[in-house]
Amino acid sequence: MDDFRAFVATQRDDEVERGLTTLGEGDLPDGEVTIEVGWSSVNYKDALATVPGGGVAQTSPLVPGIDLAGTVVSGPGEGDEVVVHGYDLGVAHHGGYAEYARVPADWIVPLPDGLDGRQAMGLGTAGYTAALSVHQLEEHGLEPGAGPVLVTGATGGVGSVAVSILAARGYEVVAATGKEDEHDFLRSLGAAEIVGREEVMAESKRPLESQRWAGAVDPVGGAATASILRTLRAGGAVALSGLTGGVALKTTVLPFVLRGVACLGVDSVTTPIETRRELWRRLADDLRPPQLDDLIREVALDEVEPALDAVSAGEARGRTVVRVGG
Repeated sequence: MDDFRAFVATQRDDEVERGLTTLGEGDLPDGEVTIEVGWSSVNYKDALATVPGGGVAQTSPLVPGIDLAGTVVSGPGEGDEVVVHGYDLGVAHHGGYAEYARVPADWIVPLPDGLDGRQAMGLGTAGYTAALSVHQLEEHGLEPGAGPVLVTGATGGVGSVAVSILAARGYEVVAATGKEDEHDFLRSLGAAEIVGREEVMAESKRPLESQRWAGAVDPVGGAATASILRTLRAGGAVALSGLTGGVALKTTVLPFVLRGVACLGVDSVTTPIETRRELWRRLADDLRPPQLDDLIREVALDEVEPALDAVSAGEARGRTVVRVGG
């Protein structure tokens, strides 16, 4: 294997030095499968892994990129097109922002029929999280026609994919955003109504408020989750996957014991591999966002740094894929 390009983040005292460099085969971590990476994507967790105090990177230097799509060049499944995300990838194990990656065999997901590598990373970790959120809500009993379903952080990666999936499945989707110039974008994804971020982040002294949402997809957390719990309809549920709004949750037991609502934690990192593979098959089929190609913005590996900064600043829209190979 020749030397290859990689975007690397290195902790230097209280700073993080990041940028393109050249690595060799000896820099690859342990694993049975070596992959020639074609595509990765930009996620909020990637941004946190590359800034001081982000609390994500567990090793230094680190190749970020918590997801990747590429071709197996050595190991089980040689020649196969595959997807990898979650586990320690891009956190404690070199990730997708390099032309080659090496991972354990039990992290591998076959690229499902109906998706190419670019589309798979157009979904990526965020799209998988959105699909898992919808899956868990439906397992809990949510059905089209039950009432409005709220999606917070609706212009972001998880939120935008969730809006598209839910609308395509026949739900009345209410998208929450603080970006007034993105209303047309959200309507194009299928949002039936758009509400301001302040409406779903407002604090209240009342432990319960008027019943509004049949369900919710919440990649924001914090005050948004507390507001959702106060306003869920009886028996409703919120699928919670994020913390951009903070990790503290100020609520009471009353929504749970008086309305029987549920807070469903969405863990996309350690999902059992068979569940992960099945959900990816569904992402190419009944959970595929019909507007997938419209959600994707593409950057090259040498353009990833400003894309990470945009995610950190809350300026991202839809999904940003990283063209690693080629």
